[in-house]
Amino acid sequence: MALPNKIKKYIPLKQPVSPYERREELLEMIKEKGTFLPKSLLHAELDGGFLEFVKDQLSISVSGKKVPTLDILITTQNWAQFVETWDFQNLDKNLEPPFVVVVRTPEVKFGDPSIKYNIPNRKLYHYAEVPTWDGQRHGIDIYKIPQPVPVQITYTVIIVCNRMRELNKFNKTVIEKFASRQAYQVINGHYIPIVLNDVTDESVFDVEKRKMYIQKYGMTLQGFLLDEDEFEVSPAIVRTFQVYEVDDKVKSKKKKRNSETPSDLSFSFPVNKNTFEIKVDYTTDMTISSTENIDEYTVYINEDFYGTDLQQIQVNTNDIIRINVIKKDNTQQSLIVVQQKLI
Repeated sequence: MALPNKIKKYIPLKQPVSPYERREELLEMIKEKGTFLPKSLLHAELDGGFLEFVKDQLSISVSGKKVPTLDILITTQNWAQFVETWDFQNLDKNLEPPFVVVVRTPEVKFGDPSIKYNIPNRKLYHYAEVPTWDGQRHGIDIYKIPQPVPVQITYTVIIVCNRMRELNKFNKTVIEKFASRQAYQVINGHYIPIVLNDVTDESVFDVEKRKMYIQKYGMTLQGFLLDEDEFEVSPAIVRTFQVYEVDDKVKSKKKKRNSETPSDLSFSFPVNKNTFEIKVDYTTDMTISSTENIDEYTVYINEDFYGTDLQQIQVNTNDIIRINVIKKDNTQQSLIVVQQKLI
């Protein structure tokens, strides 16, 4: 079984730190956009983006020489005139095969968006909230844009050559690029899908001249129109005022329950008894005021350990408090005096 040329001997546990060049690249990308809004996308941008797609992603090289692509879009009428009048034998700066041209269909159709509903009447919708600072106070700007209009533009990519190997190489590049049905081109920061429709052949054969292979690839760009002149930026609320309505009627104060009056409670431990348990009816703060014949005591609330030799105990309504003591003299009675205060 064949092995790959390069095999990783170890897997790095930490990602390498991005070098200075990468940080500069990210900074330039941020500066290039320069706004919180998406960039405009019109017919000219879509045409230019498709032409760049053909030049960059469908380019081929034959015998170490790159097959050129015309830098202009040709319409269907211009292409018919171009075919009738071409002359490849002219040496006066006329392009000789092989070369690639892009022909655009003039009509632009309404696209088929994946979302079947839209905002009526091209109404502006909320896009983003961007914080601002005018030197004195913070604020927010509301960015609004209209819903983009989907469009479909049909292009025909044509390769003209006189050797079959050039045609096969270009066909291989196109088929591999559209192996997943569609390819993508980034135009002004937007990912625009391009779909391959059909492939036709219009090769020219003349006995007196060399045969010319003309292969046509129909493609549809599924884009949308977005005009930056329709964007709207409006300031949001910067400062708010709160107004309260006050009732000027004098109301009598209710008498407050006197919760500061303490009362004493005694926990008695007779001979041969080291445990005292009681259920509390009210939320109470207990303070240990004195103890008799006790070496150590432990407090449990609702069977949960609370502490040892505490001076203050807080219990809530319906809590069960249990105190276990260790007596100094087991033949004598023990006593804990507690001062309690209702809350």
